[in-house]
Formats: sequence, C-alpha cells, structure tokens
Amino acid sequence: MIEQILPAGTVAEETFTDLPEGAPSPLFPEEEAVVAKAVAKRRREFTSVRICARKALDRLGYGPAPLLPNRRGAPQWPGGVVGSMTHCDGYRAAAVAPAGDTLSLGIDAEPNGPLPEGVLDAVSLPAEREWIRALSASRPGVSWDRLLFSAKESVFKTWYPLTGQELGFEEAELEVDADAGTFSARLLVPGPVAGGRRLDGFTGRWLAAEGLVVTAIALSASPASHDGTVRSPRESAARTAY
Repeated sequence: MIEQILPAGTVAEETFTDLPEGAPSPLFPEEEAVVAKAVAKRRREFTSVRICARKALDRLGYGPAPLLPNRRGAPQWPGGVVGSMTHCDGYRAAAVAPAGDTLSLGIDAEPNGPLPEGVLDAVSLPAEREWIRALSASRPGVSWDRLLFSAKESVFKTWYPLTGQELGFEEAELEVDADAGTFSARLLVPGPVAGGRRLDGFTGRWLAAEGLVVTAIALSASPASHDGTVRSPRESAARTAY
C-alpha cells in the first residue's frame, strides 16, 4: 500500500502480520535491550517494523544493522539513507531512500475509523475542522479526522530529522484534495532550511484502502521540486477508492 504513494527511487516494505508467537527474535542485542521491558504488543510492533526496514534497506544495498530509536523515538538510519517507519493495528511499514535524492521522508498509517472522542479538537485547527465536516458529509467512506491525524504525523516525521525539534499539531495547517489524493501542510512556524532553501510547508499523498488510511511525504533533494514532492509514475495509483 504505502509504496503506491511514494515516488520512484523510494523503497518500501510492509506487512499485515507479525512473527508467530515463539519464533526466534531477529532483533540485534542493542534492539532487544530497547524493548526488554516492553509489553508483548510493543515488542511485536517494534520487531515487525524493523523486519520491514531491513528488507527495504537490503533493496538499497545496505546490510542488516541495528535500527535504534533516539530520545524522541525516531529511528536512526545508516549513513547515506533517510527513512521512516509506521505501525498501527494490523499493519507495519518502513520506507527508505538515498539521502542524495531525498532530504527527508515521513510515512504514517492509521485505521480508517473516527478518532477517539476529544482528540480532534486537540490535534486540529478551526479551518481543518471545517473541511473535515464537509468531506465527512459528502464522502463518508474515509475517516477524514483520522486522515488529518495521519498526515500531521507524516509532517512531523518529515520535519523532525531536519530540525531536531518538536512540532505541535497546531503549528501546521493542512488542506486535503479529496480527488487528487494529495495534501499540503503550511508551516505556521519558521520552516527548516533544507537543500539550500527555506521550506514553508510540505506536500504529500494519501490513500484509503484495506481498512486503513496511509499518508506519505517525500522531500526531494532537487531544488527544482519546489513543492517538496517528487512526481512519479506511481502518482496515478494514489487515487482513493471510497
């Protein structure tokens, strides 16, 4: 799924299942130490998404190596690689790309269902709640509040490696194109300088299928790509089936 909304040159792997209970752990000792005291669900997520990441890295020519989280939980990738991971109930995925082609990546997956009560007000701006109400009435097959949340997660995952700083939900305003399968995020704080230019926002793609909503941002290293997203032959696959 996730590869459908990523540009050519970006490699993604995903799984809808975890290793069977009792299967040998594929984690490195350093990774095992990170989740040694974690509950079983957390261990399964952590393990499965790293299996995906190592498969994706292998396709780029990188051998297996520990993928440790930093203090914020962001995975630390081998030199010369940018990447992103995501997991939710029933789905795990990782995407990677050469750093020479892509400045930053952000992917996220969420169940295609309403956010828990009270969460939308905490993660959205008034203008965003307006388009969510309108699209929920006209196209009810997508949980637009959950899509907003996912897209903001992808924004943060793209932002953080460039800045090393937090970004609040209220510090980026999103708009969604329901027909094109795209979204844009306008930063409401000074943007990072990346690829020799200051960025005032990001653009990405989204897809709703298989009971999930998935979002992705691939920030091109090419100065010619002013909107931050590389177009590719996969673009036509990003349309949603409502």
